[in-house]
Amino acid sequence: MNLPPEDFVTVTEDRELAFLGACFEHVGVRAEHAAVMARLLTNSDLRGVRSHGIAWAPGYCRKFRDGELNTSPDIRVVHEIPTTTIIDGDGFLGYVPTMMATEAAIAKAKQVGIGMGLVRHIGHNGAAGHYTRVCRDAGCIGFAVQGFRGDGNRRNQESKPPSTYTGFPPMSFSIPASEEPAIVLDMVAHVVSGYNQPEHADLPERIPATFFKAMGLVATANLLGGALTGFTQPEGDEIAVKFPGATMGGMVLAIDVASMVPEDVFGAEVDRYIRDVCESFAPMPGQDEVVMPGHVEERIMAKHLVEGIRYGEREQTAARQMHDDWGVPLPWDE
Repeated sequence: MNLPPEDFVTVTEDRELAFLGACFEHVGVRAEHAAVMARLLTNSDLRGVRSHGIAWAPGYCRKFRDGELNTSPDIRVVHEIPTTTIIDGDGFLGYVPTMMATEAAIAKAKQVGIGMGLVRHIGHNGAAGHYTRVCRDAGCIGFAVQGFRGDGNRRNQESKPPSTYTGFPPMSFSIPASEEPAIVLDMVAHVVSGYNQPEHADLPERIPATFFKAMGLVATANLLGGALTGFTQPEGDEIAVKFPGATMGGMVLAIDVASMVPEDVFGAEVDRYIRDVCESFAPMPGQDEVVMPGHVEERIMAKHLVEGIRYGEREQTAARQMHDDWGVPLPWDE
């Protein structure tokens, strides 16, 4: 879980945006692309999703600098039908191409009720919830996954690893509400990924069904966000050699609520469900209240927009690395 830091400095939204944008531009990324990437990483930090915020940026910058990712991609539509658009990311980091795929999926959904955007030959695209929240804001149900080329192959290891942890692709669902915050499930598809530590080694034997379900979710994410995009076509081999940081794909599915049922009717039922669960169930052990997926992030964002984003050691270390590497002034006053 993404717990808030105990010791921190605060950084305003605009200063993180400017800092990240400058760092990405320094390593050769075009300004318009840098702005999108900075926006999405900052959104993660605003929501308190520390696992997918600025901490990723130093690695991204190094991959651009070292040529593992393409700084000047030709991002283009390579296939389109009434329900689906496939975009080739041409070796770029996944944020911009996946956002384009999301917008295409929403446009298709508004026309025919359901739309899908697929993207291939990309690097990491961050939290899947970035893209389902865009669907939410457009009045659509969203589903997003990312797939990894070659994931599942562990033949190069001396012995076969246990099948309890077959991969960790991102997955997200979003369901818009009316008066209540939307439900946004934003997670790693392997639902017990946080328990792959020695002290939990007995869990697969104690709760095997959970691990079988997790394996199924991982397979679903990898294949829908990978194989379905066509990233294993011959040009995929060329991209993987030229830009080894871009061996991933992604899928975003958008369902236009208004095409199925009046939005107010749907929203009222989602609100009812949220209130019933939160008011009629007892909190989980160790928790003070029942909170639906995505609601804590909304609270943290509201707090951070007013008080500033809390940078703990992880975030400060990432920012200092980029400051030392690229000379961009730190986003807080020392």
